Amino acid sequence: MRIAAKGVFVAAAALMIIAGCQPAPKSSTPGGGGKSASLRSMEQVATAAHKCWFASKDPAFKSYRFANELNSMSGQPRFLLVPAKNYGGLPALVVQAQGASSRVEVFGPLMNEPIASRINTDIARWSGGDASCGAKA
Repeated sequence: MRIAAKGVFVAAAALMIIAGCQPAPKSSTPGGGGKSASLRSMEQVATAAHKCWFASKDPAFKSYRFANELNSMSGQPRFLLVPAKNYGGLPALVVQAQGASSRVEVFGPLMNEPIASRINTDIARWSGGDASCGAKA
């Protein structure tokens, strides 16, 4: 009987060791698969911006290229609009969100141009969950 008890103890200890080696479950944010609110929001906005401004060949954005930086480890997922002929140049528009916030910020020289009201309207619509393109300028 003593040997059987020892065997049960050894088996239990082995199971505890094996369980301790399992990876910890990923934190799950409802509906986000562990993504921050800022990343979820920016994915939605960036997808719509690319579809509506660039894939559609909208003439208002033909002078720019889309630079996706959603995988930023800084907690600041963003995308940029950069000059089409100078991809490494200074951005004309920055669209970003920070940390746990789903609030999207927009800034850059394009926000001083006539197209700024359209950009604000589009970004507000997309960050609110409506991925439609709306009217072109």
